[in-house]
Amino acid sequence: MPVEFVGLIATRPGSEASTFTAGPVVDRDFTRRFAIAHEDAGFDRVLIGYSSGSVDNIQVAAYAAAHTERLAYLVAHRPGVVFPTVAARYFASLDHFSAGRVAIHIITGGNDAEQRRDGDYLDKDERYDRTDEYLEVVRQTWTATEPFSHHGRYYQLEDHLSAVPPVQQPHLPIYFGGSSEAAYRVGGKHADVFALWGEPLAETAQQIAAVNAAAAAAGRTTSPRISVSFRPILGPTEELAWERAHRILASTTENVGKAAEYFKEFRGFIGGDRHTPPNVGSQRLLAAAAKGELHDRALWTPLAAAIGGGGNSTALVGTPETVAEALLDYVDIGVTTLLIRGYDPYDDAIDYGRHLIPLVREEVARRDRGEAARRSDIAPVPAALAADAAVGGLAR
Repeated sequence: MPVEFVGLIATRPGSEASTFTAGPVVDRDFTRRFAIAHEDAGFDRVLIGYSSGSVDNIQVAAYAAAHTERLAYLVAHRPGVVFPTVAARYFASLDHFSAGRVAIHIITGGNDAEQRRDGDYLDKDERYDRTDEYLEVVRQTWTATEPFSHHGRYYQLEDHLSAVPPVQQPHLPIYFGGSSEAAYRVGGKHADVFALWGEPLAETAQQIAAVNAAAAAAGRTTSPRISVSFRPILGPTEELAWERAHRILASTTENVGKAAEYFKEFRGFIGGDRHTPPNVGSQRLLAAAAKGELHDRALWTPLAAAIGGGGNSTALVGTPETVAEALLDYVDIGVTTLLIRGYDPYDDAIDYGRHLIPLVREEVARRDRGEAARRSDIAPVPAALAADAAVGGLAR
């Protein structure tokens, strides 16, 4: 099964390792070039993030889609900020203008203070319950052919029928992020793709099992596909890759120290110490870092610790061959989508397209060909052909 590669675009240069430039918050030329760089690099789609203070990501997706031809867009969306029927029309409309290149990434939100900045005062468990209902309404808005009403705990509506069905049928792909039991429950029920941050292989396998169990408990016959996120740090040799990794760690640590309040806001940790984040995903990354710096083949955790477990921050360090093998280790345990972005975002996207993505795709294709050949060798012979063969054998 081919693996999906997802990158990430923003509207201005910079990252934790370099700090953001003093230029405009929305640099249209950079946004366009960043999207085109990912398309040229062979990414399938790019994520556009969301926070209470960020540029509207639906607008970013529409602009980038207008300047690309193949690249698809994964738009992060926080339930509860927009009424679900309205959100469904937003995304269906974007699906038309992008010619069917849009998916929605549901982020329920793990930080109470960040949620309140957009007027959301529900606690975490209630937010997940609301997300469950929200997605029911969104999905029905996309698929209904007759007016429908909904009378739930969080949403009430009468006789709604959208005139904007999405291009993609029966609905846009739904990605879902989270690492808590509530996230497994709701994402296991609704997600086409369940997104995890980059943990060691054993812990990732445990999370995949939890998602699969939740999907089965929800009555699904197929489980969501699985996405895992990493920050690859490549070098032409192992030594040079590790030298670069330590330079990135040093600059990131310095930047966080100089602008702690900014990075708390950037990562959504307003209202708490960055070393004790309230969301389970960040807590899990910090727990992995506490167990050791290097896990499995190439997973390196000090960068996650440096920024308090915020976002997808664990690195895979090594030559393109080493990192490709590490990514394939995750494919081997059931991962189908790889979200990769760099600490030097623009140049790294180009390097991934030149040196990393082709290696992974070629190996996955080789395996798929081998599996197809194996299945062909053991395929049962149709009864009529078997009878003819038997008769022919006797005649000879």
